[in-house]
Amino acid sequence: MSAKRHERTLARRAALQVLYQGEILDESAAAIVADDRYLADDGPLPAYACDLLRAIEEHKSDIDSHLKATSENWALERMPVVDRSILRLATCEMMYVDDVPLSVSINEAVELAKDFGGEDDSPRFVNGVLGRIATSLEEECDGK
Repeated sequence: MSAKRHERTLARRAALQVLYQGEILDESAAAIVADDRYLADDGPLPAYACDLLRAIEEHKSDIDSHLKATSENWALERMPVVDRSILRLATCEMMYVDDVPLSVSINEAVELAKDFGGEDDSPRFVNGVLGRIATSLEEECDGK
């Protein structure tokens, strides 16, 4: 189990790098991956990173809707690029990856924000937004 967790941590980091690159270049992450134009610090892009990037691309409008609804006083477009990328990554995982507990997605995102966050308070901001998303997702599940 620990090895799988570590692999996914590395995959999240790789996916974040591609998302960030896509934002900076104003291109889709899928196009960057398809053209093999991502930074391959640790070799080929892990399969889990590719899965996350595909899901983000496929569900971006739903993911962004959740982010807009829960990021109090912050327009999505005004967030630091890296924070927005971290939030999209974690929100995607929370919404579309069934075998990862919400708390793990949040914790992993907070760690990414500590390492790469655009502001000093990025970890706290990421934690707050994702906590509200987790609450709304749990309420949606309870309502079904």
